[in-house]
Amino acid sequence: MRATCVFFHAHPDDESLLTAGTMAGLAAEGHRVVLVVATDGDAGLADPRTLGGRRLGEVRREEATASARALGCARVEFLGFRDSGLDPVHGPVPGAFSTMDVETAADRLAQVLESERADLLTVYDPVGGYGHPDHVQVHRVGYRAAELARTPLVLEATVDRDLLLRGLRWAARLPVLGPKVDPASFQDAYVPGEDITHRVDVRRFAALKRASMAAHGSQAGGGDGVRTLAGLRRLPAPVFRRVLGTEWFVQRSLTEGVRLSDPLAVLR
Repeated sequence: MRATCVFFHAHPDDESLLTAGTMAGLAAEGHRVVLVVATDGDAGLADPRTLGGRRLGEVRREEATASARALGCARVEFLGFRDSGLDPVHGPVPGAFSTMDVETAADRLAQVLESERADLLTVYDPVGGYGHPDHVQVHRVGYRAAELARTPLVLEATVDRDLLLRGLRWAARLPVLGPKVDPASFQDAYVPGEDITHRVDVRRFAALKRASMAAHGSQAGGGDGVRTLAGLRRLPAPVFRRVLGTEWFVQRSLTEGVRLSDPLAVLR
């Protein structure tokens, strides 16, 4: 079978962290892989030296397109919503993606799903991974769009929380990811290991995943300390493959206790 797989992400660079290996693997198998990005990430941080005087959103769109090209995507679609940002004082800007009516936003995504006759849509887990409001909205909007378009399979891209916490405790002792990585702040993030339904081995595509990360040059700096993408790219190749060689998904419709390694297993 040849499937069409749509990966829905909140911001440019989210795909490189959560699903790049799976995207590259599916593309290598001959499936049609489509990247859909809700916002252009213009409310995020950036290394100003990479912008060349241009607007951040414009640069990040180009970076996402380059990332998608490296992964073998057939199409990149930007839905054009405003990045909500993470302002703890003022909250999202008016009209930001996280504040939009779910039905309105889902209709726009559903149009892409219908035009592609999508077999698979990926979203995020209910807490949006680490709680970013745009990530939570991806969960809501994605599920509703799949209903509207009758997309048969929805997977939630996530991280095994148990492994993440162990990894962060280890990383906190190393300078590569910076001293400000606090494991306690991830106690309620992502999904506990027992709830993961799909563990996808993407070690064969580690080089492409690294290339996807490298495409997001603006995200190598900005803010205090070392950014996540920059820190991960500094890992030696064998460590990179080990740390980032698995990607995790949850399929809510599966019987409890089912464990799969193929994202398209239920469709094959």
